[in-house]
Amino acid sequence: MTSEEKIGSLAEEAFKRKERLKNLKRKLEEQGKEDTKTTGEAGVLPKPKFRSYVPEDEVLKENIVPAAKPGDVEEEVKDQLEAANSRVVIEDLDLSNLAPRKPDWDLKRDVAKKLERLEKRTQRAIAELIRERLKSGQADLATSVNIGSRVMQDDVDED
Repeated sequence: MTSEEKIGSLAEEAFKRKERLKNLKRKLEEQGKEDTKTTGEAGVLPKPKFRSYVPEDEVLKENIVPAAKPGDVEEEVKDQLEAANSRVVIEDLDLSNLAPRKPDWDLKRDVAKKLERLEKRTQRAIAELIRERLKSGQADLATSVNIGSRVMQDDVDED
């Protein structure tokens, strides 16, 4: 495109914009004329409403708005008072959800399953050791059981 063609296309676009603006102005003027025809040439002014002002002129006293009557709120107040008086039953509340938890509670929960398996294995190993001692004849049954219970007590004390 040459510069003359660019200028020509810009001039055409400007001419189109001007035509659209003229059409819009005509439409607005037509709508404005229709509005004035329906409301009258002079136009109707809104009537004043006097809520807190008492006019001295008799003609203006017709426009006084009567005082508003307050609504009946007794029922609403009664409902709110009844709702406030109803007690929360402590049995319905789960205190474990309300009490703050220790920072490592989730770790303990995750490790608990693994510890259960280890506890079972530990009990089996202790029982097997007791059986081996009984078979070897190192000590009688009572001393073997006592040794096993001491081992378990030591494990519990370490935890």
